[in-house]
Amino acid sequence: MTKSDLHVAESYRQRLLISRADIQRRVTELAQQISKDYAGRIPILIGVLNGAFIFLADLVRQLQIDCEVDFVKISSYGCGKESSGAVRMLKDLDADIRDRDVLVVEDIVDSGLSVQWLRRYFEEREPRSLRVVAFLRKVGAARVPYEVEYIGFDIPNAFVVGYGLDLGQRYRNLPDIYVLEEVSPP
Repeated sequence: MTKSDLHVAESYRQRLLISRADIQRRVTELAQQISKDYAGRIPILIGVLNGAFIFLADLVRQLQIDCEVDFVKISSYGCGKESSGAVRMLKDLDADIRDRDVLVVEDIVDSGLSVQWLRRYFEEREPRSLRVVAFLRKVGAARVPYEVEYIGFDIPNAFVVGYGLDLGQRYRNLPDIYVLEEVSPP
C-alpha cells in the first residue's frame, strides 16, 4: 500500500447501508420479475462497466430465462465523488441490438445524466424494447428526468461503495453497500 493509498483509506469511514443478505434477496426478486416480464423472449443484458459487473453477474445467475450479455463502458465520474455532467463512451457494444429486447444494467442512478444519455444512445440503434434495471437509485439526486423500470434499492443521497461501486477504483470488492463518510482530520 502506498502512502497515498493509506491517506485515502484513513480519510473515510465506512457505514453499513445494505447487507449482502439483503442484496442477494433483492437480486433474486428482481431476477424473478425480469424473468416473468421477458418470458418467451431472449433479452440482451447490457452491463455498464465498471460498476455494474457484480450486480449483472448475480442477476444473470438468478434469471430463469435465456439471455445474452454485452457491455459498454462510459465515464461521467473520473476518480471523483461527483458526476462531471459529461458522459463519454469508452467501450461500445459488440452486439447488434436492432429489433432486440434490451435491458441496460446499471449499478447506480443519481443525477440521471448517464441513464438518460444511455437511453438516447441505444434508442438510436432501434431495439424492439429498451428497459433499465438499476441496483441503486439515489433519492433526491436527479438533475434531469429519467426512467428506470426496475430498481433494487432506493438510498439516501450519499456516496456509497461496495458490490462493484468504487471510489477511485477502490472498495469494489466489498460484499455489502457502505456509505463512505469523510473523517475530519485530528
